[in-house]
Amino acid sequence: MTDSLPLRRQIWTVPNLLSMGRLVGVPIFLWLMFTDHRLWAFWLLVVSGVTDYLDGKIARKFGLVTRLGQLLDPAADRLYILSTIFALAWKDIIPWWLVAALLLREVMVFALGPTLRKHRLPIPPVHFIGKAATFCLIYGFPLVLLGSLDNTWGDVARPIGWSFVWWGTVLYWLAGVMYVGQVREMVQRARATVTP
Repeated sequence: MTDSLPLRRQIWTVPNLLSMGRLVGVPIFLWLMFTDHRLWAFWLLVVSGVTDYLDGKIARKFGLVTRLGQLLDPAADRLYILSTIFALAWKDIIPWWLVAALLLREVMVFALGPTLRKHRLPIPPVHFIGKAATFCLIYGFPLVLLGSLDNTWGDVARPIGWSFVWWGTVLYWLAGVMYVGQVREMVQRARATVTP
């Protein structure tokens, strides 16, 4: 980990710049969606998915993992997923109840924050199921967007995209339930060490 490096060098790493680029891309994506440039919005989501893969790969391979990067990457992922589902629902590409299901899961996980702070516990590590869920959603929603186009590409992309989205939603909830279990176990262990 590069936390021993000067702060400036921890911030301006290639993985962090890729994550920052994804964050900057969110308002551009929303503008493209609301001005009905769906194909450009699709390509922006594709670029976002590629950079999401690359930032983690580069960080691990070249020892550029930083605390900032560990915060930026999931923040960019969540912001992209949230902005994507809201834009797709607004354009009647996905149903609003799917947005509610994904948001409810986020609220459930977010609600555990005070418990972690109260017991001075770290955020549990991301489980493989959570990574798989994020992968499915990040790659599924662009295909669903492409599937909203009335052409051959749309016809091909539509069933593939929805398959990814359904799997991603199920895994997202499974990961959330597992996260609740992780926090519960951590709290029980913390209480056990305090109790004489």
